[in-house]
Amino acid sequence: MYHILLLFLIVFVLNVIPAFAPPTWMVFSFIGFSYPEHERLPLALIGATAATLGRVCLAKGSQTILRRRILGETSRASIDAIRENLEQRKKLTFSLFLFYALTPLPSNYLFIAYGLTMMHLRWIAIPFFLGRIASYSLWSFTGSTIARWISLESTETVPYLGLYFLLSQALLLFALYLFTRIDWPALFLERKLKWIAKSSAGDKAAR
Repeated sequence: MYHILLLFLIVFVLNVIPAFAPPTWMVFSFIGFSYPEHERLPLALIGATAATLGRVCLAKGSQTILRRRILGETSRASIDAIRENLEQRKKLTFSLFLFYALTPLPSNYLFIAYGLTMMHLRWIAIPFFLGRIASYSLWSFTGSTIARWISLESTETVPYLGLYFLLSQALLLFALYLFTRIDWPALFLERKLKWIAKSSAGDKAAR
């Protein structure tokens, strides 16, 4: 029971951190390599539950902190155009998030961006949960193989992995910034890429 609770807490914390958190797949890859006798599906269910709750908290935090306290009215109105389009394509949204959750790609910025739209989180939480069950089971199953391919103890490999991780997180952080600066109504209606003026993007929200 202690190990289950520890796994839940570790995965939850990793998924509630907004940036530069180690990928969760490494946890299950390590478990698969170190404890091959453990049942994979129960651990995947625990991990998927913790990851989903962590990401939902992250999305809620982006709503409370970024949208309501940092973004200006013009930026919020622009992002609302995304919500209007996504709400008309709920099945497509569900399918895309399910596919994304099956990959090892980082999802923190995806949940932050989704939270800014103020859409119901079930449209991203449910496919994320289902996808993570499958992906965590896979990473646990192939943990020993991955450990042979990428030697985490190698002095030659670690610097490259660390540099790749830092660069990818920095690029995703920049992409999130661009997400809040795009004039989405102009993109959807006029098919033109326009930027929100900095003065408009930084307007203080009405209190």
